[in-house]
Amino acid sequence: MEYQIPTVLMVEDSAPLSAVYQAYLKHEAVTLISVASGAEALQQLPLLQPDILLLDLHLPDMSGMEILKHVQASALGISTIVMTANGSLDMAVDAMRLGAHDFIAKPVDADRLRVTLRNTIEYRRLNALVSRYQNVYPRDQFEGFVGASVSMQEVYHTIETAASSRATIFITGESGTGKEVCAEAIHRLSGRHNRPLVALNCAAIPKDLMESEIFGHVKGAFTGAVSERIGAAGRAHGSTLFMDEVCEMDLELQSKLLRFLQTGCFQKVGSSITEQVDVRIICATNRDPLLEVAAGRFREDLYYRLHVIPLQLPPLRERGDDVLRIAEVFLQNFAREEGKRFLRFSDEARRALLVYHWPGNIRQLQNAIRQIVVLHDGLDVTLNMLPALLREDHHLPAQTPEPMPQTLMKATIASEGSIRPLAVVERDAILQAIEACRGNIPHASRLLEVSPSTLYRKLQGWQEQGLLPDNHK
Repeated sequence: MEYQIPTVLMVEDSAPLSAVYQAYLKHEAVTLISVASGAEALQQLPLLQPDILLLDLHLPDMSGMEILKHVQASALGISTIVMTANGSLDMAVDAMRLGAHDFIAKPVDADRLRVTLRNTIEYRRLNALVSRYQNVYPRDQFEGFVGASVSMQEVYHTIETAASSRATIFITGESGTGKEVCAEAIHRLSGRHNRPLVALNCAAIPKDLMESEIFGHVKGAFTGAVSERIGAAGRAHGSTLFMDEVCEMDLELQSKLLRFLQTGCFQKVGSSITEQVDVRIICATNRDPLLEVAAGRFREDLYYRLHVIPLQLPPLRERGDDVLRIAEVFLQNFAREEGKRFLRFSDEARRALLVYHWPGNIRQLQNAIRQIVVLHDGLDVTLNMLPALLREDHHLPAQTPEPMPQTLMKATIASEGSIRPLAVVERDAILQAIEACRGNIPHASRLLEVSPSTLYRKLQGWQEQGLLPDNHK
């Protein structure tokens, strides 16, 4: 595929600032075009069809949010980087929810602007490769993962595409979604696989020992330092360093980590000798890093350095039938370990596994299946063998949904003017079904004969678009 120089449209109403930003980017491999108002931006967007939009949120004729909404609605595939004053980080978070790829706080630093732009270009390149091969080779297992859902196919292709790069990968996802499995898969597929992955859980190490764990210490550096210690950064030389729960790190240590990422150099605790290493960084968190930045708990400049290739792991409840595939693999493995006869799940048990919300994700599913195998035996896992929480969710009290309004039940339409868009009819039907089931989404999903994950996904999308009435938020 022939490489195309990306086009960047910059929307900045201040002529002096626009000139400064253009000077910052003059050596970057992009075609940069600048406009000074929202109206000009809206006029140029369909003509230029830029790859990247560098957008000031405070414009003289309109809010940058309006332009962002237009970009999202136009489906032009534009990656937007928003620029906002330091006091408006909440607005930046809102912009990210509207589809912005990244944000930069003003005053804009030259290095920060260049790094953010390069990260966005790299993300677009990898995303294009993922889209190109999205459904060519659908798989139900991949490098320790089990699942054939569309969301997991995207995860697999992103891992494959990004593994060979030196770029930092930032994995996000709820607890129990497989972030460490993801890091191990990236490392195995990288050119560094001949050396072991070095993993560090930032939430499990006391604050006063964290610097030593990362960079090491010399003998006598502090009480208890009876010998010299090589830290994770030193052990990962020529390999990959996986930093789990990175948002738990103390702010002072975050600044030292930033310097290490920028230079590849560090000093052991108690030493004046600078050491240099070649390390590829993968980090992960179960928090929203942007919200941590907005709350002042995570350095913005460190976020920019780490958030080069974002990789979002979907929760189990959004993966459809993957829950059954994973449960069957666990059942086979644990039955073999425990010497039990289990071969499959009964139909009722399968339905219960699909309906349950799985707040603890794959880790909770794993524990549930192990509990079943340890406490029971037989060829089939039946409903009464499931843990109590799953049985309670399955045996819901019988409820008769309230009748749907006649406007939804009519098979014919009285006049052309009464026709409503199908998406609106679907939304009203789903919301009324949930209301009739007193807010119980799994029960509503069974009555509607769709997967619970479908309803959760639709509700989330309507909430983000502001289409949910107050009683459903």
